[in-house]
Amino acid sequence: MQQNTYQKPSNAFIGASWVATGAGIIGYLIGLNYANIPLNEKGYYFTVLMYGLFSVISVQKSVRDRLEGVPVTDIYYGLSWFSTLLSITLLAVGLWNASFLLSEKGFYAFAFLLAMFGAIAVQKNTRDSSPPKNLNTTRDENN
Repeated sequence: MQQNTYQKPSNAFIGASWVATGAGIIGYLIGLNYANIPLNEKGYYFTVLMYGLFSVISVQKSVRDRLEGVPVTDIYYGLSWFSTLLSITLLAVGLWNASFLLSEKGFYAFAFLLAMFGAIAVQKNTRDSSPPKNLNTTRDENN
């Protein structure tokens, strides 16, 4: 007999996930606001952040759906991964060619990665906070 139990994420992990997401996004945006660059460059970096956040949430959802047996098309799964890698590449190319100090480039890179990690964790917590629809607390393997 196998025990399947449902366990919600802890409040500490939920809080830490939101703090990581908020710190990454707010830090990135504050840095962008005070950056001495043209408005079109600020728009580029803002769009890359939003695209990255959306793409990692799509990856997390499609990976989790596949693990739980929910159908996910190969093209959506592949596009989610491609979008995530593309957003990271777009940020890297933008920072490589930017006239920022090296410390500023590092700040944007780490704020971006922190926001993306936090978004994945928040999506996971959101998914884990509601019990599965087909939860069997006990199951007899012989049936």
